[in-house]
Amino acid sequence: MNRGPVVVTGVGAVSGLGIGADAAWQRALAGRHAIAELRLFPTTSHRTTLASVVSDDADLVRGRGLSRGERFACTAASEAVRTLPATVLRSARAGVFFGSSTGALFEAERWLVARLSGHEGPLAPLAAQQNDGPGTAVARHLAVRGPVATWSTACTSSNVALGAALDALHSGEIDVALAGGADELCETTYAGFNSLRAVDPQPTRPFRASRSGLSLGEGAGVLLLETLDHARARGAEILCEFAAAGRSCDAHHVSAPDPDGRGAAAAIRIALQEAGLAPDDVTFVNAHGTGTPHNDPAEANALRAVFGARTATLPVTSSKSLVGHLLGAAGGLEAVFTALSIVHRLVPPLAGDEPADPALGLDVVLGAPRGLPDHNVGLSTNLAFGGNNAVVLLRSHRP
Repeated sequence: MNRGPVVVTGVGAVSGLGIGADAAWQRALAGRHAIAELRLFPTTSHRTTLASVVSDDADLVRGRGLSRGERFACTAASEAVRTLPATVLRSARAGVFFGSSTGALFEAERWLVARLSGHEGPLAPLAAQQNDGPGTAVARHLAVRGPVATWSTACTSSNVALGAALDALHSGEIDVALAGGADELCETTYAGFNSLRAVDPQPTRPFRASRSGLSLGEGAGVLLLETLDHARARGAEILCEFAAAGRSCDAHHVSAPDPDGRGAAAAIRIALQEAGLAPDDVTFVNAHGTGTPHNDPAEANALRAVFGARTATLPVTSSKSLVGHLLGAAGGLEAVFTALSIVHRLVPPLAGDEPADPALGLDVVLGAPRGLPDHNVGLSTNLAFGGNNAVVLLRSHRP
């Protein structure tokens, strides 16, 4: 049952661009990426040496036993709810819906390395190595007493979590949801993507002719979602509407996308239908845009399948060019950027000055932010291993 519009009333972000959504947004508008030499663990045995890493900033939430990913999650969630009375969270009418893929694997790796190297003294407590760590940490930190759930569907995890939160709000189960995701970088993930030769030795260059892979990153992105009635009743500032979510599967390959982009196109069409929107209503796209040789053409084909000839003039950006690929947290942070694009009527450019690959036929935003009309519909896409596709649609709120 759809009980009316769902709106975004808060955002929170942690990434290599900085702590807080405003700091990240300003650097994004300047096209400044945060991909640099990786110091979190040794890279001498890996093909590449770059990543986008969150600084151990004093502004991050701290707590005994919290993993890095859990600290990212709690920090971003705390920012998203800063205008929400605590009593609203501490009820069964509020929930946490999170995406994640690594849990506390970085801490588990460091613990194991210490033991294997012969460390005989006491070690710091090992954070729980489970994928639901960030989401449950947020629930504990903010004392949320409603439903708390985590989705781990590789790179679509956060978008799937956002869609689940939308369903729960539409059903009347809850009035308020914290939705998004968090992931920390770990050596297991870094080694795995390097072994697939999917990581670019240089900062990632989505939709460029010279692209040769992704850059990995870490962080968190969280949206505060409310039913429109609830937001109005408490006098909340409404940033935009969460119009719809769409999900599909390529059923094609364990890691490679369907070259024709049929699954991604299906997810976009599902979201448009759910929102009651036509393809021509979409004003910009925050694409999955990993920068791999296979993903970018597949995603371009998906966009052409949905938007036709208009694809050549539809502004396309990719947050991953700025913060790297946050894996299970990617959709959460990208939803934050998409919401801010609607609020400020600007699409951040991709990092770098290399021209777009003309073979893709996309209107890639480069060099400077792209202005948007007064009313906007933003599409944010994430495509994952296993052919898992999940997209979200955000749009301007009309009082």
